[in-house]
Amino acid sequence: MGTIVSFHAHPDDESIASGGTLARAAAAGHRVVLVFATRGELGEPVPGVLEPGEQLPLRRSAECYASAAVIGAKRVEFLPYTDSGMMGEPSNEAPYSFWQANVEHAAKMLAVILDEEEPDILTIYDDNGGYGHPDHIQVHRVGKRAAELAAVPIVAQGTINRDWMLRGAKGAGAELPPDLPNIGKPESEITHRVDAVDFVEQKRNSMRAHASQMAPDHFMLAMPDAMFAMGLGTEFYIVDPLPSPAATPEIFDELFVPLH
Repeated sequence: MGTIVSFHAHPDDESIASGGTLARAAAAGHRVVLVFATRGELGEPVPGVLEPGEQLPLRRSAECYASAAVIGAKRVEFLPYTDSGMMGEPSNEAPYSFWQANVEHAAKMLAVILDEEEPDILTIYDDNGGYGHPDHIQVHRVGKRAAELAAVPIVAQGTINRDWMLRGAKGAGAELPPDLPNIGKPESEITHRVDAVDFVEQKRNSMRAHASQMAPDHFMLAMPDAMFAMGLGTEFYIVDPLPSPAATPEIFDELFVPLH
């Protein structure tokens, strides 16, 4: 059996970005480990969801463990950084924010976990963090360096398939987001997909575990089952460099399907 470590910026990113991949891996008997750079301190809680005096980062930390249980992850870890907020906000400049972290230092902390787990695959985000969030971009930078330090065989950069989104929106007659050119990557740059349609209910329940951020009427949770499966049942990755066929771990061939 193999091991996959999935590195994320904030609680709930693991559900949305790679919940299907991780649930499928766990169901097949592989070891799944979650690592978060922050505890999502700057998230906006769903109105009324927090108890009086309850601190959001503590709630979001607990939600990570609930999500991990749904996915089948066996370990959850947090790096000691705080949420940087959206790009351009004053919170980006906080010295303890993940955006301000020294990449080499943060990578060494992540590499300690990678050395312990000896994963076959580390998942991170693409170089724009999927949509330009500073913490997501930093996950890419820190994750790539940590993988080098720990000699992880495969780094899979989770991304959004821009063309897939475009086709789906047009087919549904939906309005396209104005910032579409800044979201994800064109299909031509994406190397692999993971088919997780059979695990979409686990993915959605993992998202529901993050109740401080996603109310039951959240647009993703409220999608009809067929639409959710179509839109979120396939997860996309950039794997560069590709492993040599002789050195490719079994878990990779089992989960990741070449896109081209």
